[in-house]
Amino acid sequence: MEILGKILGNPARVKIMRLFLLNRSKGFRNKDIINRSRVSSDAVRKEIKLLASVGFIKKRGKFSLEWYFDSSFKYAGEFEDLLVRSENLNKQKLLLNFKKVGQIKLLIVSGVFIKNYNSRVDLLIVGDNLKKSRIEQGVRRLEAEIGVELIYAVFNTKEFIYRLNMYDKLVRDILDYPHEVVLQSKELSTQALNKV
Repeated sequence: MEILGKILGNPARVKIMRLFLLNRSKGFRNKDIINRSRVSSDAVRKEIKLLASVGFIKKRGKFSLEWYFDSSFKYAGEFEDLLVRSENLNKQKLLLNFKKVGQIKLLIVSGVFIKNYNSRVDLLIVGDNLKKSRIEQGVRRLEAEIGVELIYAVFNTKEFIYRLNMYDKLVRDILDYPHEVVLQSKELSTQALNKV
């Protein structure tokens, strides 16, 4: 994100452009863009003006208050390659984002993180003494960076092991389909997960 921010002018522009690229059919009011991208209102106004002037976004209808991605934008494919498809998962940054949420025993990413848009869940967090409000804050920060709402599941260790042993559909869908393990404790070793 830092490199793209420098190349494209600033990180705020990258966040806003990603928001529109990943939500092509959705319209956003300025306040929605501020909330979703976590960018200041002054920066949003400036970036919206610039993006509208180059045809990246437009309003539908004369009196619309919502901005939409302009599907006829000449360089849409190139910007999608640069801003959406090229972003690699930074495991360290992801772990730092959830550093103060409790004792994480297992952190798995799927879906948007590994470019598998058919996944049921983007993020699975398993641990003990987890603080839901801090997890939510971490998820919101990630959503602002990535530009799309995340679907996530949180379980305490005991509940996760129970669900795993009961062949819970959600847990099986996460483990049986493409995913990437970011953090895994010895308690939830790969052998234990694969035995079930």
